[in-house]
Amino acid sequence: MQHIDAGTRTELEAAAFRQLLDHLDANKDVQNIDLMILADFCRNCLSKWLVAAAEQRGVELDYETAREHVYGMPYSEWKALYQAPATPEQLEALEARQQRKKDTQA
Repeated sequence: MQHIDAGTRTELEAAAFRQLLDHLDANKDVQNIDLMILADFCRNCLSKWLVAAAEQRGVELDYETAREHVYGMPYSEWKALYQAPATPEQLEALEARQQRKKDTQA
């Protein structure tokens, strides 16, 4: 994307991010733990990344506001409506992922 100017690149990246949020919203059955197992990030990570990006730019954005943006509703509401308890298999898979990550960083 070197041929695209910085402003346009930012617009494209922002559009892709909005599409990602729309996709996650349309697929609420995809649990955060599944995202963590497969991709090592989840909706909460996206929220934290938004807060960090705001801080880097001197913009005030608290974590709960960022989560409400990512989830499309207050997190407590989303959790009550859509978050299933993690299964033993999911917890085991997440632990294995985290261990592999530690092993590669050592």
